[in-house]
Amino acid sequence: MITAIASIIVESHRIPEVAQAIVDIEGVEQVYSVTGDVDLIVVVRVRRHEDLAEVIADRLSKVEGVLDTTTNIAFKTYSKRDLDAAFDLGLDG
Repeated sequence: MITAIASIIVESHRIPEVAQAIVDIEGVEQVYSVTGDVDLIVVVRVRRHEDLAEVIADRLSKVEGVLDTTTNIAFKTYSKRDLDAAFDLGLDG
């Protein structure tokens, strides 16, 4: 499974509508409205790189109100649960 995190800049008056349109795209797991340099953070999970290109380039970036996107592909996932389990197994050093 490929996980990507997209940072989206949106026309500010359209954030709720854009967020709803994006969350309805197949492959989009979550959409977060955030503070900072971008308006929305989107988590995408797909099986193939070709699917990622379709979700981001062909669909998400074409939603009316989206001004700019930056996408980062995740290499490895860390979670508190995974780290706690590693320490419990003695893998901390």
